[in-house]
Amino acid sequence: MPTAPTDRIKTILADLVGFDTTSNRSNLPLVDYVERYLAGFDVKVRRIIDETGDKAALWVTIGPEDKPGVVLSGHTDVVPVAGQHWSHDPFMLVERDGKLYGRGTADMRGFVAVCLAMVPEMISAKLAAPIHLALSYDEEVGCVGVRPLLDAINRLPVKPLACFVGEATLMQVAIGHKGKHALRAIVRGQACHSSLAPEGVNAVEHAADLIAEVRRRACEIAAHGARDPLYDVAHTTLLSSVIHGGTALNIVPDRCAVDFEARGLGVNEAREVTDAIVAWTQAELEPAMREAHPDCRIDFEQILEYPALAMPDDHSLVTFAKQIAGRNSHIKVSFGTEAGLFVAMAGIPSVVIGPGAIAQAHKPDEFVEVTELERCADFVTKLIGQCAKVDGLAKLQRAKV
Repeated sequence: MPTAPTDRIKTILADLVGFDTTSNRSNLPLVDYVERYLAGFDVKVRRIIDETGDKAALWVTIGPEDKPGVVLSGHTDVVPVAGQHWSHDPFMLVERDGKLYGRGTADMRGFVAVCLAMVPEMISAKLAAPIHLALSYDEEVGCVGVRPLLDAINRLPVKPLACFVGEATLMQVAIGHKGKHALRAIVRGQACHSSLAPEGVNAVEHAADLIAEVRRRACEIAAHGARDPLYDVAHTTLLSSVIHGGTALNIVPDRCAVDFEARGLGVNEAREVTDAIVAWTQAELEPAMREAHPDCRIDFEQILEYPALAMPDDHSLVTFAKQIAGRNSHIKVSFGTEAGLFVAMAGIPSVVIGPGAIAQAHKPDEFVEVTELERCADFVTKLIGQCAKVDGLAKLQRAKV
């Protein structure tokens, strides 16, 4: 394998891009690859397998296991390429004009490649505090695979002091991201011939009333809700996104499903917003439906939920991350990450910092700039230096979320 860090990163990234790990596929071939790579350095790896046996998260420890250290966290899954028009095979790395193209290069295999490429440096540094690698699955469909991984972390005799989630931030220190709660409303009406429409209960029309209320509340929040100017969209957002209903023009529809979501500023605000919509629906829509026919109702199914990240800007981890990154400022990002779950489920202070721009993610011809990967490698190098010092993480040892 090439010895220069940049060459190593490119080689590993090319390998990682070659794995199609969209959510409808297993990530085990990629997991096998990472395990083989780390075995070459005699690094211990723990595999946390999901209930299907088709997917797994990895927990890696480099350095002493009886000391508190730091986590470098990434996910192994990518979003689909179906329906996108790429100029080349999305699962083959292509370098052009200082940019590396391929699915997941920005989100977030570039970060994972950097972490793996820097393993030799971690080992040779003789770390006083460990560096852990946490690789999850199915982040893109609701931060699914990190949850059993965090359960395993909670059972460790010594828990980490801090976590760096390597989502694309152009190596800026992100101290916050919005939380998300998504629901599916299933409106169950009563079918009949459309010529006898008043005898039925039109599920589509009642769904339309729900959608209108979601829209009304979204506008209300946008106009009068709380603001945080560090976000691109400074307020909580709410929208309907997917609708399925009806079977034929001459049948009053007895079923309509509506997917809607809230992305909230506060740790639990997204759920508070959706809970209020559910309560309104049960109070305003269902009674009229049941009066027309007792079997009519509206059921709600949770699609996904993850909490917001809200690290105080004066937290010692934020200061520590800025020092290593060479930054005086911090940001917040509107997209979700696993960082909020590291805080909520494991009590581990976390920030988001990684190479590349989120604007390049999920698109055809996704790319990350080589210079971004080099800046990330520099960050990891400085983190290794701190973990090699006996008192390098002293300030973090006293920190709490």
